[in-house]
Amino acid sequence: MYRLDDYDYKLPPELIAQEPADRRDQCRLLSLERRTGRVVHGVFEDLTRLLAPGDVLVVNDTRVIAGRLYGRKETGGRVEVLILDYPRGRASGIFQCLVRASKRPRIGSRLYFDKGLEAQVLEADTDTLRLHFTGVEDLEETLEKIGSMPLPPYIRRRQRRQDRQDYQTVYARNKGAIAAPTAGLHFTPAMLEKLRRRQVEIVPLTLHVGYGTFVPVRVEDIRRHRMHAEWYELSRRSAERIDSARRAGSRVVAVGTTCVRTLEYCATSGGSLQPGKGACDLFIYPGYAFKIVDAMVTNFHLPRSTLLMLVAAFAGRKQVLEAYDQAVAAGYRFYSYGDAMFIH
Repeated sequence: MYRLDDYDYKLPPELIAQEPADRRDQCRLLSLERRTGRVVHGVFEDLTRLLAPGDVLVVNDTRVIAGRLYGRKETGGRVEVLILDYPRGRASGIFQCLVRASKRPRIGSRLYFDKGLEAQVLEADTDTLRLHFTGVEDLEETLEKIGSMPLPPYIRRRQRRQDRQDYQTVYARNKGAIAAPTAGLHFTPAMLEKLRRRQVEIVPLTLHVGYGTFVPVRVEDIRRHRMHAEWYELSRRSAERIDSARRAGSRVVAVGTTCVRTLEYCATSGGSLQPGKGACDLFIYPGYAFKIVDAMVTNFHLPRSTLLMLVAAFAGRKQVLEAYDQAVAAGYRFYSYGDAMFIH
């Protein structure tokens, strides 16, 4: 249960989705009942009947920034930069970044991008560089013009303009993520309205998906892995609405692992929610006792990943891997632009 190899599975490369579904809410949905292990196949729109009146659907309203930049070094060599901590450095223009180049830029050197944007290397650590961006009046506007969406590396095609829309949830609001909370990509405005009419309450929180979500687990005993912190905010209003629903006996349905982690991080020992904002570094793996979340919507995750470990903690490692095997056999599409699961 605690060995990294326990979270491996075989996935044919052709099942890694390169495009989203033609209609967001028409992707496939695998429904897994935790108590029995029963699996039902359907489409995502089925959630409008699988969720009951009074359920609370918790969504992550983070917005992905166009934070991948292509430029050149002072020496003329090409450089690729990915901004990691956008909310924290927004006012100063100083960000922690992943930088790819044939040779790592030295401290004090400058990088040059389109539209007059420049960056100076301030500091370096093992994996990242601290860059100070200057040369433009409005950095946010410049990123929108010249930045690219940080699509995952397993999407092996050229990025298109449409990805700026496809790789955002329809309720994305607060800028700061370097990856989309992908379970939410399947919702449409019409589907959300249908859920509201069914008296399902939709409650937002924010967790800016960061670099730490994708750092590989490099230890054989997963309990020794340490999560990178990600910035979150749970408002008092959202916390109160969720607590009220729980007192009434309604389910809390989290959309995605980001919502699960935030809700469980904010849980008190008494089982209520403490609103606030800060850094969430909760690592959930089998053996964790869930305090808030009753059901979750999620995509299919990479082998040996912390996301798969969280899902295994929620539904049981054996059941989850058996469900994954069924999804593979049925030709489900995996990862960010892929199909979804409803675990209840």
